[in-house]
Amino acid sequence: MANIPVSLDFTKKLPKVELHAHLTGSISVATLHDVWLDRKNKDPAFSLEDPNIALPAEKVSYDVFTNTESIRYATNQVLRDFEADGVRYLELRTTPRESIPNNVTKKDYVSTVLECINAFDREKMSTYLILSVDRRNTPAQAMETVDLAIKFKDRGVVGVDLCGNPLKGDVSLFRDAFHKAKAAGLKITLHFAEVPESSTQEELLTLLSYEPHRIGHVINVPDNIKEAIAKKGKNIGLELCLSCNVHAKLIPGSFGDHHFGYWKNTECSISICVCHVCYFLLGQRLMCIVKTDDVGIFQSPISNEYLLIAQHFNLGRDDLIQLSQGAVDSIFSGQTEKDRMRRLLSEFRRGVDL
Repeated sequence: MANIPVSLDFTKKLPKVELHAHLTGSISVATLHDVWLDRKNKDPAFSLEDPNIALPAEKVSYDVFTNTESIRYATNQVLRDFEADGVRYLELRTTPRESIPNNVTKKDYVSTVLECINAFDREKMSTYLILSVDRRNTPAQAMETVDLAIKFKDRGVVGVDLCGNPLKGDVSLFRDAFHKAKAAGLKITLHFAEVPESSTQEELLTLLSYEPHRIGHVINVPDNIKEAIAKKGKNIGLELCLSCNVHAKLIPGSFGDHHFGYWKNTECSISICVCHVCYFLLGQRLMCIVKTDDVGIFQSPISNEYLLIAQHFNLGRDDLIQLSQGAVDSIFSGQTEKDRMRRLLSEFRRGVDL
């Protein structure tokens, strides 16, 4: 155990891996407002409400970033924000979107995001892209996303995700799409057991049958499935949350009761992620679910998530370095990036007091 307390300065300087950042959810409110204002000034007919006052904020981000100029600006800002917070390896994820009025196809959208990623300072922060299938998609739409991922694999797409409203959709419909993605050499990550309604034995076993390389959230997991996941050890990565689960009351209790406490005692690779807001109807009321997989709306960067982990689970500086090293095992892009991150973390350890 470290003698020197963990501080925010330490967690910001710590080289970090971020594996579960949704692009739109990682856009800061300030960036949303800047783009909204620019579009309003250029087009008085642009009627969307100021994102500083509009809700739901994530829906606003989808509506603001509908032309290539705004997509490019937002992506670059997100990359700068992660780099400034000490992230040295980033996997962004996004659902391909089209905007017919702006002549933007899904292919254009993905290509624009990748142009920004590949033009960014890769020497300091390596970035790759994951394309997301939405649970509300049809099988044909899911296959379209996979085909785009395959098409752009040589430009930096490393995987396919399953995300979206956990109260919607039938996940068994996507078996062929994820099989095709894996056959093409893409990695698979799945949002998993976010809410009780999406945590039935049938759904979770179906998702595990896709043999994902990583699963995200893993909140409402029955004991038998916990055991099955734990037995996979380092063959499966867990993208875990903290702030969101507590503030949105997705778990009973507070930070110290988070299921990180269970999973840290298994052999599974754990990556700590940042914060995101999504909205969906739960029964007859609107629930705001804040997930630690995006930083923009919730304003809790990954450096703060590491600080919270240290404070509530009595972890020291060396523990956090080891936690960051563990996340490296789950990187989708390959051995070269794993070696690079391990080197950065070794250099960091040698240069700090523990």
